[in-house]
Amino acid sequence: MDRRRALVIGASGTLVIFAVLLFLVGGRDVLAALQTADPQLIGVVIVAGICWLACWGLMLRSILETLDTSVTVWRSFLVYTAAVFANNVTPFGQAGGEPVAALLISKVTDEPYETGLAAISAVDVLNVISSVTLILVSVSYYATTTTVGEAVQDAVLSAIGIILGVSVVLGVGWRYRWSLVDAASRLVAFMAGRLVPSSGFDLQLQDRARRFFGHVETIATSPGRLALVLGLSLAGWLLQGVALFVAFEALGQTVPVAVVLFAIPLGNLAGAAPLPGGLGGIEAAFVAILVPATGVPAATVTAAVLIYRGVVYWLPVLLGGAAATNFGMSLGR
Repeated sequence: MDRRRALVIGASGTLVIFAVLLFLVGGRDVLAALQTADPQLIGVVIVAGICWLACWGLMLRSILETLDTSVTVWRSFLVYTAAVFANNVTPFGQAGGEPVAALLISKVTDEPYETGLAAISAVDVLNVISSVTLILVSVSYYATTTTVGEAVQDAVLSAIGIILGVSVVLGVGWRYRWSLVDAASRLVAFMAGRLVPSSGFDLQLQDRARRFFGHVETIATSPGRLALVLGLSLAGWLLQGVALFVAFEALGQTVPVAVVLFAIPLGNLAGAAPLPGGLGGIEAAFVAILVPATGVPAATVTAAVLIYRGVVYWLPVLLGGAAATNFGMSLGR
């Protein structure tokens, strides 16, 4: 299945989810809430969104510098925004967009593909680590001030379970990485050998894997750099929190900061759905988390989420799409 067909299928799923969501919460009520939004505060949401992209662009720049790859602050912003664009227009969010993002980084920096893949993978892993910290701290604080509802508690426990499960898989994969590389290279050699005798694909795969894991080890053994990028990662999550908090303020609603901070990483887990950048699924997840946690009417919550997601989803699509085009990237087949 080519990318365009997958995108059409994903977009159809997005439309269905939005239609069901608006039917359940009341589309007219959502529209009425949006019409009351303060334009100046929406401007603040946009500024927070740009600052979030800048923070995580600096993360990417710092990681690339660890790998002896130099890139300017402005270019790192454009490259990361283009990487988010790739995530937002491919199914399964980051899982679908990261290979394209790695290719983009490789093209812009003139470095091997493995360098780009190691860099963007490190950004993702460190963002997960900081998000878990944010969830645990914000939920703990929220629990000391308010009775945590069953729906929120289930969402938090499910998220932690998923993250721990992924962490175990990654840990086991890292522990046996060379065995997995050898097995994969033998499989590739067997399949390729039936088409192109003496292709040498297994040796190429082993060489690329060694370079990739070597880059990952370089990043993991740079404690000062790791502290810096984790700080930038956390700052990015906090800026997203500011954007969502202000989106509620724009509609005349003040919600607990702790709720906003744990809702954002939890809601983004829905980005793993086979939808373009999780569009539709993430919005529905946010509404499901925020309505019981805030007590705000569902239509108003949905309106706030649409404002917030209108910035953190569509801003990278517009800016990143322009940057990707400028860099000569195509997301066709």
